[in-house]
Parts: sequence; C-alpha cells; structure tokens
Amino acid sequence: MLEKFEQVYLAEADNREKPRKRKIGAGRKARLQSIREKLFYILFYLKCYPTFDLAAVLFDFDRSQANRWVHRLQPILEKVLGEKKVLPLRKIESIEEFIQHFPEVKEVIVEGTFIPIARPKDAEKQKENYSGKKKRCTRKNLAASAEDKRILVLTPTTSGKTHDKKIQDQEDLIGGIPEQIPVLVDSGFQGVQKQYVNIRLPHKKPKGGELTAEQKQENRELAKERVVGENAFSGVKRYRAVSDIYRNRVANFDDQLILTACGLWNFYLAAA
Repeated sequence: MLEKFEQVYLAEADNREKPRKRKIGAGRKARLQSIREKLFYILFYLKCYPTFDLAAVLFDFDRSQANRWVHRLQPILEKVLGEKKVLPLRKIESIEEFIQHFPEVKEVIVEGTFIPIARPKDAEKQKENYSGKKKRCTRKNLAASAEDKRILVLTPTTSGKTHDKKIQDQEDLIGGIPEQIPVLVDSGFQGVQKQYVNIRLPHKKPKGGELTAEQKQENRELAKERVVGENAFSGVKRYRAVSDIYRNRVANFDDQLILTACGLWNFYLAAA
C-alpha cells in the first residue's frame, strides 16, 4: 500500500486549491517527515483510536496538529483503497452493476452494524440516535457481505434509531442483487420476502403457537450461514475507530471512518 499511498499523497499536494509558493518539503519540517510515517500514523489512529492528546504525546506534536493530520491523511487512505478496488460500494444501482463488480459471489448476507456514540445533551438528538436493541445512543449502517467475509456494499451512516427494514426501503440494497443469488437476512427484515424471491428469512414463531422441529432446524442452519456476516463485521471492528465510542466532531466523519475500516478489512482479506 505504501507505494500507492505516496503517489496519491504527492498528487494531492500538487493539486491544492491554494497556489504553492515553495517546493514540497520547504519550510518547517513536519514531525511525520516520510510517507511511511504518515501512512503508519493514520493506520495507527484507525486501529487504536487514541485521543488527540495521547497521539500528540506519542508522535511529539501538538494535539491540534494530531487532529489536522488525521483529517488530511484519512481521505488519502480512502482514495488509495478505492484505487486498490477494495472499498465497498455505497449503493447498487442495477443488477448489471452487481454482476460487473461481484461476478463470483454466490451468496449475500445483509446485516446492520452500529457505532456507539456519546449520549447527546439535546433530548431530541438522544431520541433520534437511541437504539432500543443496543440500549444506547448509536449510529448505524446496513451492509452486504459475501461468503468470503468481504464487505460488498455499505449504506450511508444514519441514526441508530432507524430500523433495518426502513434503511432497506430507503436504499434498496437487496433490489440490485440478482434473483439467483440467495440473500440471508435476520428477523428485522420481516416483509422483504414479499418483495423479493431470493430472501432467506428465519421462521417466525406464530402467535400463541410453536415452531415445528423442522422449522427450528432450518433456523439453526440459517444462523450458521449468517454468522459469516457477523464474522465480517467482527473483522471490521478490529479497528477501534469504529468500535469504541465515537468522539470526533466533524460532520459525517463517522461515515468516512466506517468506510475506510471496511476497505482495510477487504484489503486484508485480499492480501491473505
């Protein structure tokens, strides 16, 4: 990744909106001098998610500089992962697009994932972001993963209160998947089986009744297959920037972090 990171970093430095008066490297020397140090810093931040105070101590610069480096280097890393073709798509516009990007995929698991956030002081924001499932304030994404644990598609980050089915209705994640490819979902997607023929959904216990032994066995088998999606996100959550309580204040930066973490996870799988 280092060679591609250097190419993108230098290209971004040359394409700055503000005209450059001096050559690259002139003036006061940065603490992160080499491209290797810059790449290490942003990877370290995503992996360990230190406070800017701690990052400032570890890398010997001011906490404000620690902040600026993160917001300068993260878009570069994201662009590198995009050029490596490991970033998940944000939306599938058509079945043809899915086949073009993922011709080898035979099964898709659709899951919701959460990023914990600090409880907002504003009561309306608390209500908007409170997840009844997680019993805390969160931000949320819906994702489609493959049987090899790759994250194929990641929807934009939304409030933790939003139901999985509602996100599906808004983004139509399943609509771009060919009918011959089974889509495994959990009981939070009740109702999508009426729209799509390729849905595999757990049997729901009837009101006042019980599931048959055969239905219980089918639910167990489905759970064994769906665990691949959970394992995929356990890999993504190795990056503490998307598993620890989110602390950043920049708008939509949580969405950029989860996208970059998914790209790094896919990059790891591709290199394994």
